[in-house]
Amino acid sequence: MSYRRALIPAVVGSLLLTVFLWWAGASDLALQLRGSTRVFDPQSTGELRRWLTPWSYDPPAVPQSGEAENPGLSGAGQYAGLYSTAMQIRFVAVFVFFLAGALLLVRRLPPARGRTPATLLALWAWGPVAGTLAVTVSAPWLIASRGHGSFRVLPQLASVVASSGPVVVFAALVTAPLTVLVAHTALKGTEPPPRREVPPRAARLAASAGTALVALSLVLLSYESVAARIQTSFDGGGLLSEPGDLLRTWLLLGGWSGPGTAPLGDWLLYRAADVLVLAVVWWALRLLPGLLTRPTVPAMAVGAVCATVLGLLASQALHMAVDDTSAVWGPVYVFSHLGEGVPAALTFGALAGLVSLATLRLAGGSDSGAVVE
Repeated sequence: MSYRRALIPAVVGSLLLTVFLWWAGASDLALQLRGSTRVFDPQSTGELRRWLTPWSYDPPAVPQSGEAENPGLSGAGQYAGLYSTAMQIRFVAVFVFFLAGALLLVRRLPPARGRTPATLLALWAWGPVAGTLAVTVSAPWLIASRGHGSFRVLPQLASVVASSGPVVVFAALVTAPLTVLVAHTALKGTEPPPRREVPPRAARLAASAGTALVALSLVLLSYESVAARIQTSFDGGGLLSEPGDLLRTWLLLGGWSGPGTAPLGDWLLYRAADVLVLAVVWWALRLLPGLLTRPTVPAMAVGAVCATVLGLLASQALHMAVDDTSAVWGPVYVFSHLGEGVPAALTFGALAGLVSLATLRLAGGSDSGAVVE
């Protein structure tokens, strides 16, 4: 699929995702009305506000300590201006990042010849990634708008990076099928791109190598004692002090320990969710070289990131299915963990894609596969 044809659905999808997130952020004001707790219980209202806050244009209260430290500033106007700048950067960034990923995915993974489900899932998974990158880019302005930007910068940055929330997952869930529909229309009148038959042994080796890298984060780095060492062993000075939270955000796909005093059945159920992540990643990496029109470095990296995010979403869906806290915290709380771990999925998913492609080429399965008409 040419870039010119792929650009149309990519732009439409980016506009839709940006509009949905803007609308969600604007809805935060409705949850502040007095009657909102009559529609939702107080716990659900608070949880919904937490979801929508990263995309809300409603500025935070002016920090009095910031005014005292900076008497030359004009108080509310200065901090509100910084917050407004942060949100403008955030919405522009989410448009740009989703556009870049969607353009690559629609071009290399066009919805034709049995690729439509893969395109749909990949675009859905790329939505949370674009949201995470957008909040990361806008984080410096948002931190400064709180009035204590020089205090514990890296922990604040880690908190902002992990804050995109479940709202991006739901917005991308609506955006993805509409983008695929536009891509189907853009493909009309053209010859559907052929699929390549990748040697099964090479595909399995490549998938196993990529999955092993994801397992490094999910199994080894996420173990309780190792995660604690990552949290506390690195130190710095000044603005670079306390990097532990930021390292955990970008390196850990989960967190686990031994059964301890917990029931063995519950512990095994949570470990089954981790196994589900690896199974989804392996299966996606196994199919990805054959689904792509050409397994290039960017396409494999982005595809592996999407596969890792899909694995996380599948494990989080399993947790939701067995969650029994809705009676206490409200039904909205069940979805509160959707989209967690996306920064680490971006880190290890991209590396897994590169390792998978290198293994595929070494095994002779990159460009030597026969074309399936």
